[in-house]
Amino acid sequence: MAVFLAIGCRVSYDSARNPANSVLAMKHRPRPEEQDDLLRPRLVDMIDPRHELVKLSALIDWEVFEREWSGFFPSGKGRPATEPRLVAGLLYLQHAYRLSDEAVVARWVENPYYQHFTGETFFQHRPPIDPSSLTRWRGRIGEEGVEWLLTQTIRAGQESGTINEASARRVAVDTTVMEKNIAHPTDARLYERAREQLVALAQEAGVELRQSYARLAPRLALKVGPFAHANQFKRMRKALKRLKGYTGRVMRDLRRHLQDIPEDDLRGRIIAKLALVSQLLHQQPKGADKIYALHEPGVDCISKGKARVRYEFGCKVSVATTLDEGFVVGMRSFPGNPYDGHTLRPALEQVEILTDQRPDLAVVDRGYRGHDEDRTRVLISGTRRGLTPKLIADLRRRSAIEAEIGHMKTDGRLSRCPLKGTVGDALFAVLCACGHNIRKILAHLRTWLAWIVTALWAAETDLQRRHHTIVAARALCSG
Repeated sequence: MAVFLAIGCRVSYDSARNPANSVLAMKHRPRPEEQDDLLRPRLVDMIDPRHELVKLSALIDWEVFEREWSGFFPSGKGRPATEPRLVAGLLYLQHAYRLSDEAVVARWVENPYYQHFTGETFFQHRPPIDPSSLTRWRGRIGEEGVEWLLTQTIRAGQESGTINEASARRVAVDTTVMEKNIAHPTDARLYERAREQLVALAQEAGVELRQSYARLAPRLALKVGPFAHANQFKRMRKALKRLKGYTGRVMRDLRRHLQDIPEDDLRGRIIAKLALVSQLLHQQPKGADKIYALHEPGVDCISKGKARVRYEFGCKVSVATTLDEGFVVGMRSFPGNPYDGHTLRPALEQVEILTDQRPDLAVVDRGYRGHDEDRTRVLISGTRRGLTPKLIADLRRRSAIEAEIGHMKTDGRLSRCPLKGTVGDALFAVLCACGHNIRKILAHLRTWLAWIVTALWAAETDLQRRHHTIVAARALCSG
């Protein structure tokens, strides 16, 4: 299965299955079957087997992660790695219930259904891992690893009846903005933040600056906002110019002392920061590659024409859902704010990779006019000429994807990405898709259970009614 690699390297499936054939194989120790304990009941005896998480855990092939993730580990030596099912289950639960790394681990300790979902036999009273382990696991498995998570949700959706096997042949595709976890960018905030970081690096390197402007710059930065609100733009521009000058002086002063700093990691960080601040000071208001956050220089300013929010700061994400069920079958981030039409072909290729079938029909909005897709029939909103009534009905269903995106932002975590860099954007987008599919499957399982309970209750009521009728008839005959 070809996938989009983010980090790490790829090994053959045979090597991944046999650790002896590859130095990259994970040192994994299978969990032995735990024996019965007279003092501790098993989780299966404590929980309701009809619960949706119990049903979902039986639908997912957990061995896939032990097999496919084995190649992301650099060595077979040392302590055995954490159970892949535990990590995969925590990532599923985290994005299904909109939890942070710390929150999902804390809730795991309290919830027996969470523990059963991740493969525990007995109830555990201590956290299974430190929350920081999830960060390391995400960086280790990369985009290829999280796409395996999405693939398993698609297969679980088919097994549960949430979607049909042929649902992926008819998809709706749209783009949205996944905002980055940054403060609203202003020139005053960026200049002041850049000056603070340069002064901190100089202190760490033992460089004595001529002047740090630690007293003047913060006071001046606080005046810029009130000047703008009072429509005193001349004073605002003057204050910004002075603030920019303070940052430039500190930058040039630190650059002059660069030769006195030994060759080490600190010197490399200082050089990188000087280059970033120089780019910040020389950027134009509408220039390309503009910096909006120093800790996230890859953030894009995107305008989607929304009345509520004119500009959004993050990255563009392409979403592909089944046309009938709204089930996510593809999710990719696209840094650099590309034209929507140029994202259609990679989005459909990902759907084909994850579902093993090429979509026959893709329904999109008018932003995709001028696309270069030629293997799938593409219907664009507003098109009527030459379409059959069936295609017109499919075209009307395109707007349903907007609701699914809204649910991913309100019920899930798509509204704001806390992971760093473009790799973090790629990972987080796919994980948000996994959480959306999990919620869809759980809702379907709850509905199915409610239908079964209703049917059983109706059958029991009918039997009781028949019984009372027979008793009454017998009494009437005997009388």
